[in-house]
Amino acid sequence: MGTLERRTEIQALVVQRGKVRITELARRFEVSEMTIRRDLETLESQGLARRVMGGAVATVSRSYEPPFASRVVEAQDAKRAIAQAASAYVEFGETAVLDVGSTALELARVLRERAGLTVVTANIRAAVELASEPSIRVIVTGGEVRPGELSLIGAGPERTFAELNCDVMFLGVGGLHPEKGFTEYSLEDAQIKRAALAASSRCVVLADASKLDRICLATVAPIAAADVLISDAPPDHPALVAVRDAGVEVVSVTPLEV
Repeated sequence: MGTLERRTEIQALVVQRGKVRITELARRFEVSEMTIRRDLETLESQGLARRVMGGAVATVSRSYEPPFASRVVEAQDAKRAIAQAASAYVEFGETAVLDVGSTALELARVLRERAGLTVVTANIRAAVELASEPSIRVIVTGGEVRPGELSLIGAGPERTFAELNCDVMFLGVGGLHPEKGFTEYSLEDAQIKRAALAASSRCVVLADASKLDRICLATVAPIAAADVLISDAPPDHPALVAVRDAGVEVVSVTPLEV
């Protein structure tokens, strides 16, 4: 592995985990600790990380959520594959909670081909995708619109979920960490996700590889709260191993090209 490629991976790890240690990086990349120190010095000079005793921390807050417009074009092939696999986990006549976010939007597009479903969502984009399908009943939670995200937050969604008994929730996450569980950038979104989970009998998590080992600001639920996790990450990824060890079914997919 070349220097530039190694530094790019180190920067990605810093963003995902929030903090990395020199000793761990040296073992991972099979280089000396001095080499890793030089890598971190370079990343710091570029504003991509900040050195601390024994390692480095991210320069971007865990509460910083990249704009939807940028997220929706990232890992599109992976998100399509995840959505295709997820559609098998809802049956005719069932009620599904469709979460907010770009992967959930891909799932809404797949579900347009299905019939006999009820979909509950705080995702305005997903509701619009499904609204023209006469065989799909769409329930929008109500609430305050988050600009840019076009998701609904506040007391409205929480009241709606408190009154419903749904079959399955398709949960999108900002981050997945073996110890911290499923996390989100927004406190408001995390609160509504918890309410939706409480209203659902099953939980299917949609997480492309970039979400693994990432810790965001707000905790949604522990890993064991999921029944199924669908990801394009390699099956032997340490985070996926931890998910399986928690008793969760892991479904690995291959990104679909357009």
